[in-house]
Amino acid sequence: MSMVGALAASRPVGPGARLGILGGGQLGRMTALAAARLGISCHIFTPEDNGPASQVCPMVTLAAYDDIDALSRFAASVDILTFEFENIPAASVAHLAALRPVRPGWKALETAQDRILEKRFFNDLGIATAPWAPVTDGPESLAEAVAKIGCPAILKTTRLGYDGKGQVRLNAPGDSVAAWAALGNRPAVLEGLVPFVSEISVIIARAADGATACFEPTLNHHREGILHTSSVPAPIRPQTALAARAIAESAALALDLVGLLAVELFVLADGALLVNEMAPRPHNSGHWTMDACHTDQFEQFVRAVCGLPLGDPSRFRAMRMTNLIGDEVHDWPLLMATPGARLHLYGKVESRRGRKMGHVNTPV
Repeated sequence: MSMVGALAASRPVGPGARLGILGGGQLGRMTALAAARLGISCHIFTPEDNGPASQVCPMVTLAAYDDIDALSRFAASVDILTFEFENIPAASVAHLAALRPVRPGWKALETAQDRILEKRFFNDLGIATAPWAPVTDGPESLAEAVAKIGCPAILKTTRLGYDGKGQVRLNAPGDSVAAWAALGNRPAVLEGLVPFVSEISVIIARAADGATACFEPTLNHHREGILHTSSVPAPIRPQTALAARAIAESAALALDLVGLLAVELFVLADGALLVNEMAPRPHNSGHWTMDACHTDQFEQFVRAVCGLPLGDPSRFRAMRMTNLIGDEVHDWPLLMATPGARLHLYGKVESRRGRKMGHVNTPV
């Protein structure tokens, strides 16, 4: 970053400024709505026409993420930049960072893009994960990983896997060749199954001055590999909750992250924690905060990225967030008529199996 860019990065960006968001999905949409409440407008950069974020933003650039000319024009139109998802080409991030402050920085994005880098990152911090082994060059490498980790296990692509996609279960060593082929012969990691009793996540905000604010852990339930519900308060021991917050804070500090970091964790029977994965952005498991916290995750994200004071993340009521997947969105009339329920739809025109169409927050 140039000296001018470094000085800009140290200044808060407040009302009247423009925040650039790479990505046009529902996370960008809800971030833009939160920014608008603070008097900050957003400019969306996305290859998707009429995506969820584009519907609520006055400025949209439709272009590929590697279109350098379009990225340059985009950067010139905003004061600061962020991402609603992390899989942006490295060259694009480097180009943008030379023009405007980019938060979070490349280290956080690079680590979250690759499961091998992510697991090494946590292990190097002394933070436990499920047992794992890299699988980089075909069935022979996978056989070595199976010999080390054992079966049953889960084979996951190192990149672009989410909501149950990009992974396959190995029940026996003989499944290796078929599993590798099912993932398209792509680099992967083999993860051993662990006897967890629940899965939680915790979201931390970190400001440019190092200040942090953490949302309380949430209990997550998945259905067919996709998050179904997130509930607070999570029925975990107080020391487990403190340990989860400490893990998130250690990771955010080590990444020098400015923005939000969500960390998913497995809870073992004795209360010990294993990190599953992380995301340096708002997270599906934090949508409950929109109707239960003094400052929700999207406003907190905007505050952190823009260098504004972090808000109060404390919860004022118990809440359960339920994702609306595929045709479940057609239940919106019933959900709107449910006392206390708060419906959040993403503006997606077509409902498909496994597609997140919205969510509903219900007091419990």
